Amino acid sequence: MAKEMSLIEQYYNKFNEDKRLLSRHGQVEYITSMKYIHECLKEYENPRILDIGAGTGRYSVALSEEGYDVTAVELVKYNLGILKKKGSNVKAYQGNALNLKRFEDESFEVTLLFGPMYHLFSHEDKLRALQEAKRVTASGGTILVAYCMNEYCVLMYAFKEGHLKECLDEGRLTDDFHSVSEEKDLYDYVRLEDIDRLNRETGLNRVKIISPDGPTDYMRPVINAMDEETFKQYINYNLSICERPELVGAGAHTLDILRKE
Repeated sequence: MAKEMSLIEQYYNKFNEDKRLLSRHGQVEYITSMKYIHECLKEYENPRILDIGAGTGRYSVALSEEGYDVTAVELVKYNLGILKKKGSNVKAYQGNALNLKRFEDESFEVTLLFGPMYHLFSHEDKLRALQEAKRVTASGGTILVAYCMNEYCVLMYAFKEGHLKECLDEGRLTDDFHSVSEEKDLYDYVRLEDIDRLNRETGLNRVKIISPDGPTDYMRPVINAMDEETFKQYINYNLSICERPELVGAGAHTLDILRKE
């Protein structure tokens, strides 16, 4: 685990998450995700929010500025430093999604688990992170969990970018083209059945599952070339189709919205 965290820290010391979410393809994901976060928040009076794997605070700072009570946990010191420099009211701590011992049971009405599942490589670690998120979420609360999706990885990296042969030779793809990631790969990729298994084993019930970016990442050059009016219409399009079952799982990310009964 120490090696994995070191690799992640090295990666995020160079990767600009704010820049990604402010890019056009990132804006689509962010705007769509925020729509569903707000839908969840409406269900609670004075909800307390926990953002696990908050990065540089793109979501937590924005929600705090709207007046919500937000607590953030981030593994990478570099990211945490950027978050704190933004001068928000977010209560920000360094921490690990696998162990949230800082927080008592049922401390938050809405819990965001947007980054950690990208970087946990075993089913057991993903399960532990989801169990911890469940523990600190109040009964009747909502947990929103983001994943990186398998088919996007296979189509873009293996086929489009020409890495298919090496992936097959190195055992990085199964016979049915499920990605097999290791710590050095930094990201892990799942299919819907993998997500469903985690939910069953943690006893969490799905409210809905969406694709916050849909086909966006496949179309970056096209989207970057759009005029502002067309881009606005594209965002409207994505908001209108992000729950469609034929698209969920095909995009770069999936957002699973769960209820703790």
